[in-house]
Formats: sequence, structure tokens, C-alpha cells
Amino acid sequence: MKVAKFGGSSVANVAQIQKVAAIVKSDPKRKFIVVSAPGKRDDQDVKITDLLLDLGDALERKEDYDQQVHAIMERFSEIITGLDIPPKIEQEIRSSIDAILINDLPINEKLEMLKSIGEDGSAKIVSAYLNSLGLEATYVNPQEAGLIVSNEPGNAQILPESFPKIYSLREREGILVIPGFFGYTTDGKLMTFSRGGSDITGSIIAAGIQAELYENFTDVDSVYTVNPTMVSHPKEITTLTYKEMRELSYAGFSVFHDEALIPAFRENIPVCVKNTNNPSATGTMIVSEKDPDASCVVGIASDDGFCSLYVSKFLMNREIGFGRKLFSILEDEAISYEHAPSGIDDISVIIREDQLTPDKENIVLNRIQNELHVDTISINYGLAVIMVVGEGMTSTVGIAQQATTAFAEAQVNIEMINQGSSEVSMMFGIHANGLERAIQSLYKTYFE
Repeated sequence: MKVAKFGGSSVANVAQIQKVAAIVKSDPKRKFIVVSAPGKRDDQDVKITDLLLDLGDALERKEDYDQQVHAIMERFSEIITGLDIPPKIEQEIRSSIDAILINDLPINEKLEMLKSIGEDGSAKIVSAYLNSLGLEATYVNPQEAGLIVSNEPGNAQILPESFPKIYSLREREGILVIPGFFGYTTDGKLMTFSRGGSDITGSIIAAGIQAELYENFTDVDSVYTVNPTMVSHPKEITTLTYKEMRELSYAGFSVFHDEALIPAFRENIPVCVKNTNNPSATGTMIVSEKDPDASCVVGIASDDGFCSLYVSKFLMNREIGFGRKLFSILEDEAISYEHAPSGIDDISVIIREDQLTPDKENIVLNRIQNELHVDTISINYGLAVIMVVGEGMTSTVGIAQQATTAFAEAQVNIEMINQGSSEVSMMFGIHANGLERAIQSLYKTYFE
């Protein structure tokens, strides 16, 4: 049995859903289908999830929301009419929205429920269309499927007791179409995963049913060695390990949400990235282990929007508990960190800029100065992070030297390096204005 997950671009309109149906029909092993909410039809379009978020904002502000509801229903109506499936599905979707809007639940619960409408409607539409083609297909709500999650709105985590329930889905006949992105708590509250969480649902279902393969259909033929917007026609990656994919996803690769593969990884389920628009392409296989590669580096990922909290204190290395106290201050302000390269007298903590509001910045700086009595403290904004990724990096001679040479040739200064903690990646921090030059130079070094 296979699990096939189709992203937002794959269910954005009538033509795309017809492609999805052809893919499902072509392989009877594709018994479990997970779908996202309809995505953009073109670059100027708006995703249904964004329309739902706009509706939620209007509801929260107690403003008129008729325009948002109309825009959402217009998108669904266009798809339902074009596929010539029963109009009652449109009525069901509208009834679901109206029920949320008029009930007396707390606003945060209403917002969670609204966010799920896109995926839920998409699953009902795909299921009905498959049936219209003569296939036996059933819409399965995540609660019915057994997705039991933690009570964390917008960041739900799957609970272990889900997996035996999900496994029992194997006994059901026909094709099961499951909406991605959300599950239910033990007391029946709807909770969404973090954004991009339909990939997480697909991975959970694949792990739960012990699938032979989890296929993730998107709009690219494969995972590329580097962002195609920075390097034209980059090389494709044929095989990745889970660790490599997670490192690449964390640092800006948009194919997967960086937590998406964890359930599949734990159960050693192989994953294949495929293109809905070109399903015959080989795609990229993601596996637990692969044969060593002499070139080692498989990809270069990058992301901007970081800052560096720099702290210096003479004899810091002899002060027991210094690091714990520093990170406790960040924890108290609900700030997570990405990297923390350090020396004997100083430490730099890499943080995403959007976590450090002006108020939090003042609190953090004052507390570090007053409680840790440091010599120097500063925050450097406008940083980008580049990850050079590949299994076996620590045992391959010359990888770091190639990188530093590439930065020098691009005339980009390296602000910080962090490698020792990972055998799969090297992290480089640079000023964001040199990001594209650095990426192009690194690509030339490792892949040309």
C-alpha cells in the first residue's frame, strides 16, 4: 500500500484535480490519499488557506466578513462545477463555515476550525470526483482516521495512541481520501499542525499504516541541489537521507515542512517527491540510509531573517552555569535559538528576527547585563544562514576548505561557522546582502 499526498498546487483547480485522479487511477496501490487546501492558480492568486485566515481576522475584529466568505465559496464553487460533481458538497462546505461563524465557542477554537476548511473541502471534492470516475473512494475525517493530537493550537503534535487506530484503516475497502493539516484532541477539539502541516499528515498516515512508500506530489520534478531562483537549472538530487532532507528543509528548502518527515523517518518508510504535472519523472527518493558518495555534498540551502545575540565575558568558560542562565533568559521570553557557536570568552546565539520584538529585545539585553554581568552584549541584525548539507561530512577531507574558498571568491565575509555539532551539515552565517553571490559561488564549487 502507498500513501500519496497532493499539495496545494496539485488541487488548485479543475485541471489539476483531474491530473490527481489520473495519478491515483494509474496505480491501485495508491489506497491512501492526503490532500492540502487548494493553492494558487497563478502567481497573482491567493491560496484558500489565506482567504480563510482573512475570514478569521475579520471575525476576530468583529468586522463584516461577507466578502471573505464569498471569495472562499467562489473558489470551491468553480472547482465543484468544473468537475461536475454533486452540488451538495458546496452546500456542506458553506454549512461548515456558517456553523463555525455562528456558534458560541471561544474565538481561538473558531480560528482553528476555520483554518481546516480548505483541506476538509478539498478531500470531499477529490473523493467525490474519484467516485464519479467509477473508483470506490471515501472521504475520511481525521477524527475517524484516528489522528489524536496534543492540545496545541497551530502546533499540534501526534500522540502515540493514534498509530494503532490508523493501522486499522488498512482493513477498509477502496481509496480513502483524508484531509491534511489537522487532527483532534482526546476530548474532540480540532487542532491544526504548524503551517505546511498537510505534509505532516501524509507522513503520519504512512507511518500508521506501515506503507511501502509515501509519495509526496508537488509541482517540481525533484528536489534540487540549490534554490532554482538563485541558480538557473540546478542539478536534481536523486537520493537523499532523512537527515539530509531535514537539514535542507530547515534552512529554506520549500519542498517539505521541516518536521514533516519525522513520523515516516521513525518507521523507516521511504519517501518519494514527485511532480503532479509530470508523474513519469523519477523524482527524489528519501531514505534512512544510502551508499556513501565521494562528493559528499548533496545540497545547499539558505534562509534570511536571522540575527545574532553576541555575549562576551572574560573567563566565561570557567563560570559554571553561564550557558544555562543565558538560555533560561531566552526561554523565559519564549525565544528559541537556532545555533550557538561559542569560544572561551564569548558566545553567539542565532535567533530568527521575528521572535525578537523590540520589547523582548530590551528585556533580554537588560537581564543578561544585570544577571550575568557580561563585558559586552550586542545584537547584529540582517543575517542569513547557509547550510552545506551531506552525510559523512565530518569524515570527508577538504569540504570546509572548499566552502571558505567559495565565500572568498564571492567576496562575502563569513560572520560565523558551526560544524562540529553535526555530521550532516555546516552552517555559515553571513550578512543577507551577500546571500545570492555566496550561493552561486558555493554551487559552482560543489556541483560544477
